Amino acid sequence: MPAPYASDLRQRLLADRDAGMSTAAVAQKYKVSPAWVRRRLQRRRQTGETAPRPQRRGPLPLAQTHAAQIRQAVRDRPDATRAGRRHQRGLAVALSTPWAAVAALGLRLEKKSPAPRSRIGPT
Repeated sequence: MPAPYASDLRQRLLADRDAGMSTAAVAQKYKVSPAWVRRRLQRRRQTGETAPRPQRRGPLPLAQTHAAQIRQAVRDRPDATRAGRRHQRGLAVALSTPWAAVAALGLRLEKKSPAPRSRIGPT
């Protein structure tokens, strides 16, 4: 997601519009779309806000919302499977979500030993 336009650009844009420039002229001067200029004017008129709004979309990551519980779960059962971890926490999330949270918290998991190698050699 691109970064929001700077506050000083928004202030200059609104000042030019207040000074009587047309929406199209302001948009061309600052290389933004006329619709964006109209939305900035509408938002200032309705709420008085001119600064960019926070850009966070969607739910917060599990590493932020359930950090203590995830740490405790890893201490209690470091060898739990993906499905086991999700079920253990009672979360309705994708199988990869608890794993991403464990990685984001920098926790290490106990790895299961691999299956024994086949004794059949090359022929």
